Amino acid sequence: MEQRKRKSTTTIASIETEYVRSLRKKEVWRNKQKKRLKRKLFIYAVIAFVVLGGLTNMYIQQQQTLQEKEQQKVETLAKLEEVKEEQELLKKQLVKLDDDDYIAKLARKEYFLSDKNEIIFSVPENKKKKEEKDDGKE
Repeated sequence: MEQRKRKSTTTIASIETEYVRSLRKKEVWRNKQKKRLKRKLFIYAVIAFVVLGGLTNMYIQQQQTLQEKEQQKVETLAKLEEVKEEQELLKKQLVKLDDDDYIAKLARKEYFLSDKNEIIFSVPENKKKKEEKDDGKE
């Protein structure tokens, strides 16, 4: 078998039939459909990205708010403990105020009241501190 090599110097003309025209129209229509599909997918991707970004941002903000609330809770619980301790001290003091001896002692200390035949001497704070320092040196 002999193979012949031909030069393709001749151009091939396409046949313009109804079938060929309908195939071209279908191909053009498919290309347009592909373009539309790509645009739609791009738009949906952008919308999904924006929604995802918004949800992520909202999540981060809620986490920050939650941390702030937790910090406030810890601070408030600490204040509550302080107030409870103060309340206990006040209750104890209230019980003490029912005792006449304690009231007499408090009146002597705070208001310089005295019993019969009792003399109260008031020593200024500065002199007390100096005397304590002098006593410590000797």
